[in-house]
Amino acid sequence: MSFRKTKIVCTIGPAVENLQTLKQLLISGMNIARFNFSHGD
Repeated sequence: MSFRKTKIVCTIGPAVENLQTLKQLLISGMNIARFNFSHGD
């Protein structure tokens, strides 16, 4: 079994507005989600 030594950190903002996009990030290898609320209304 091999492990990656790097982590993929994603900033979640307005571009990720639906669950399908978030699922695709997880499938692609996202390890950590950082939420950016500075664009909120």
